[in-house]
Parts: sequence; structure tokens; C-alpha cells
Amino acid sequence: MFFGERFLTTTMAKVFNKVNKSIKKEVVFKRLADNRYAKFQYEILETIEAGIELLGTEVKSIRNGNINLRDGYCSFRDGEILLLNVHISPHKNVGTFFNHDPLRNRKLLLHKKEITKLKSNTEKKGLTIIPLSIYLKGSWIKLTIGIGKGKKLHDKRQSDKQKDIKREIKTALKR
Repeated sequence: MFFGERFLTTTMAKVFNKVNKSIKKEVVFKRLADNRYAKFQYEILETIEAGIELLGTEVKSIRNGNINLRDGYCSFRDGEILLLNVHISPHKNVGTFFNHDPLRNRKLLLHKKEITKLKSNTEKKGLTIIPLSIYLKGSWIKLTIGIGKGKKLHDKRQSDKQKDIKREIKTALKR
């Protein structure tokens, strides 16, 4: 092998690697749990994607779908945002020593600017932060949180009427 041939093969390999890097892999979204009750109880004004700090057994339980977001909410402590009252069932194939506490507080991973924006919104306008869904984004577990305002009883009735009207229109159009 001459110097020129070796140079050509290394440059070809570099070009090939650049082509492979430029082709982005498709990111797979797999929904693991959903909080449908929150959409009924709250008027969601804005949604934000956040990471979540988990233990190993929690990740395994979430991937199996053993999570309940229904009673969850977020609060602020020491410049951080915490996810409270979300139940992640203990993993079955692990002993009790290595397992996690099902209702422990979990830290959400957001940028500092996002945390300050959320804190100012909740303090000024009286809004709450609710977990809406949890899903896999590639190999990462992500949480969608919503900034919401609690619905009154008459608001819930009105939204139910609108849903009924939309349902009736759809059935009428199908005929």
C-alpha cells in the first residue's frame, strides 16, 4: 500500500463518517402514562417538557407503566422545582433494600430561566403546575408539565357541553 492509497482511504472514511453523522436518527416517542384528569380539572395554558431525576428501579417501573400522575403537582424549593405526590410502584424483581420509596419527591430538570418564569407565573397569577404525561424520548424519560388554572364547576359543565356538541356534529357528518 502506497502513501497515496492510504491517504485516499482515510479521507474516504472521514467523508463517510461525516455523512453518517449528518443523517439524524429518528427519535421514538412512546407514551408511558397520561393524566387525563388534569385536563378535566384545570384549564391548561402552557406546556413544558422537563427531564426528571430518577433512580434505577424507578426507571424500570416507569418503563413497565407502573406510574400514577393523577394526584401529582409541582412546587419550588431552594431554586429547584420538585415533583410531588406522584406514585411510582416499586419494582417487583428487586428486593426491598434496593427498591425506592413510591411517593418520594423527584427533582425536575429545567433551565434556570424556565424555573424563574414558572415561579413568577404561579406566584403572580395564582396558577398551578401539573404533570400531564410521561413518555420516552429516545432512551430518556421526559415529563410534560402544564401551567394550569383550576376550573370552576360551571366551567366544567360548559366544557362538557362543548364536547357533547362536537360529538353530535361528528356523528351527524358520518351519516
